[in-house]
Amino acid sequence: MKKIGVLTSGGDAPGMNAAVRAVTRTAIKKGLSVMGIYRGFQGLLNGDVAELNIRSVSDIMHRGGTMLYSARCDEFRYQEGVKKGADKCREYGIDAIVVIGGDGSFRGAADLSLYGIPCMGIPGTIDNDIGMTEYTIGYDTAMNTAMELVDKLRDTMQSLDRCSVVEVMGHRAGYIALNTGIACGATYIITKEMPYSVKEIIEIIENTQTNNKHHFIVVVSEGIGGSAEIAKQIERETGVVTRATILGHVQRGGSPTVRDRVAASQLGHFAVELLMNGIENRVVGFWDNKVVHYDIKEALSMKKDFDKKLFEVASDISF
Repeated sequence: MKKIGVLTSGGDAPGMNAAVRAVTRTAIKKGLSVMGIYRGFQGLLNGDVAELNIRSVSDIMHRGGTMLYSARCDEFRYQEGVKKGADKCREYGIDAIVVIGGDGSFRGAADLSLYGIPCMGIPGTIDNDIGMTEYTIGYDTAMNTAMELVDKLRDTMQSLDRCSVVEVMGHRAGYIALNTGIACGATYIITKEMPYSVKEIIEIIENTQTNNKHHFIVVVSEGIGGSAEIAKQIERETGVVTRATILGHVQRGGSPTVRDRVAASQLGHFAVELLMNGIENRVVGFWDNKVVHYDIKEALSMKKDFDKKLFEVASDISF
């Protein structure tokens, strides 16, 4: 193996740049050339490729987003597109690709490997919804961003005796909502993994009002949606002025936390080491605080259990 490519795909996540840096510098240290593939699989098909060196990845760890940019690629959903991607790899002399992204990106990597291009996946997604790993790059930063924003909302809700229904990201997983809700002392947390009732929210608000509490935070996971309607129902039933706030993509941005920078560096380094040792078509991650790897197809089939005990903690201390 003489040359590897690295790309970021799907939604961006804080810490992706640290992973790109680790992959690039580890590979160069071990005598490999590195090609940066810009704008994900779409960039590969378009030939948007350039060689990276040590200085190319200097001073990027503190930056959010991804220096390689990202894009969706509908063409890569089909056999013809994947074959074209493999041909492009051979055109540029790329012997293997490190793909940083979520499960959709890993499916693209798995398909590409069937055409003779070894791939290595690094989980980069703020949703933390990759089953084979306890932690994904960007998750910690996103939670801290959400927490800071909810704290600011609480200030104005408290000043005006209001209720805020805050929708955080997490299209298919409620981990951001659960942890942010606990960290912010939310009155109620709504995720797709657990049953919920707006009637129960209203009862909690009415009960806590008798204990001299007059401002409330309800955290809703993006996968549930309907935050505006929930807010209207709360206001209609309780008389408490209630506003819905969707935090949106701001949670993907910002300078990554220490945890995300270190985790990304570990996984990037490990991915290159595996390739150098002839271990291919894997996804790397963390389990029991150790760096692990699984076959891509096995990784895609694995499911992550929702932490019901932590949800119970939230329920017991949120009144």
